[in-house]
Amino acid sequence: MEAIKTYTISVYTENNLGLLSRISAIFLKRHINIEGLTVSKSEIEGVSRFVIVARTTEKWVKNLVSQINKQIEVFKAYYHTDDQIIYEEAAMFKIASKLLFDERQIQNIIKDHHADIVTVTPEFFVINKSGRRVEIEALHEKLKPFGILQFVRSGRIAVTKEEMQISKILKEFQQQ
Repeated sequence: MEAIKTYTISVYTENNLGLLSRISAIFLKRHINIEGLTVSKSEIEGVSRFVIVARTTEKWVKNLVSQINKQIEVFKAYYHTDDQIIYEEAAMFKIASKLLFDERQIQNIIKDHHADIVTVTPEFFVINKSGRRVEIEALHEKLKPFGILQFVRSGRIAVTKEEMQISKILKEFQQQ
């Protein structure tokens, strides 16, 4: 039986209405959960990039990428293992301000976890932490006993260690 691993799928696309729905349907039909999703502009003018994280087998991730590549608006989709990419996530924690001053331990936790305080109001303060998911979860566990008013974590952002050939592919596509 093939091992289930975490894969990061990079999808370079046109920015068209409904594409996200069709891509997520590809995962839904195969009963594969999307663990994380980030969409942004890419390094190429006018091209968007989806970064999708899923836990599955290599056979299934190849199948997913093949189906995604069949979408008209998709220029190219790739999949990567964690050792082929450099990746991070970001998180924000909203906590009652009185704790910042009454509980010295919170300041040490923030410092020990290399997090930043991004805003302080009389009612609350907000901590920002970027890094690997395990680092964010460790900070979450340390802050939970103090009461987290709000918590949000982004999807994964990633760049490959090796050069991607997408720019070359798009130049060739544009010349046709």
